[in-house]
Formats: sequence, C-alpha cells, structure tokens
Amino acid sequence: MNDDKIINLNIKRKDFEEVYLQGNQGSLLFSPSVKGKFITTVVVAFILVILFFFKDDLSKEKFGILYFVSFLFLLCAVYLSLAINKVSKWKKEVVKYLKTLENTEIYQIQFNTKVFKVNLNDKKETSLWTEFSAGEISDNFIGLEGKFNYMFPKKSMSEADFELLKEAVQRNVLK
Repeated sequence: MNDDKIINLNIKRKDFEEVYLQGNQGSLLFSPSVKGKFITTVVVAFILVILFFFKDDLSKEKFGILYFVSFLFLLCAVYLSLAINKVSKWKKEVVKYLKTLENTEIYQIQFNTKVFKVNLNDKKETSLWTEFSAGEISDNFIGLEGKFNYMFPKKSMSEADFELLKEAVQRNVLK
C-alpha cells in the first residue's frame, strides 16, 4: 500500500514574497544579519568624527586613540560590507527563484515516512527526512533546511494540507 501524501501548491508570487522577504529580510542595511553591524559602524564613525574635531586637543601620548578608532572603523566597515554582500547574494537568489515561480505550472510536494520530494515543473528533488538538519513551523509558513532548502507559504495550500505537512515535519524533522 502506497502511503505517499501529495500536496499541490497554488503558486502566487505574492505569497512566496511575503514569506521570503518578510519584515526587513531583504533590506541591505536593516536585515537582521546586517542591522547590528550597521549600527556599530555608525557609532564608531560618529566617535571617529568627534575625535577628528578634537584632534588638536589631544596630546601626543593620546594621539594613538585616533589611530585605534580609525582601525576599528575600518574593521567595522569591512565586516559590514561582507554582511551586505551576503544579503545581496541571498536576495538575488530569492528574486531568481521567485521569477521561476511565475512560469511554474506544477509545484507539488510528495512525502511519506522516509522520503520527501518536491516537483517543480517536472524538476524533481528528493531528500530523505533524515537529511534535513532543521525545520521551522510558523503561522505563515513551513521551512526545511538540509540538502535542499524550502519555505512553503501557508497561503499556497489548503488548511488541511498545511496541517498534514506540519505534522510530517514535526514527526520527521523536529522530533
């Protein structure tokens, strides 16, 4: 007896955008992974500007503080640029994925107790449940991380299908 469950997703780009780009996720300066580095860089830049205004008041012994804060600013700027680059690459991948969804006719999830399959326009990706390292269930989506990463919006499936997938993820990934 075949115990495969099949969920057909209703593809609306807007639903997927809400999940992938929620909040400031796609923002280059205010995404969660960049925000702290941006604020730190601004604070260090502010301190550096203040030190430059008062550099004439610094004695020769304390002039090293200016060099140290300059070095800190440079370090912060490098880390900030790396974080922005990472978010930029991620956002490009998401936009590319969302564009592929616009021309998609088939988006289907098929799973049983051992295997999880995704069919996107007859391009099939198969994973064992054990290959997923993490899963996330929220009120708006279900996410899986592993050999392949997925985020399935709740709006793209029926309530019953969402509950079915939620139970499968809880049983096989979040155990």
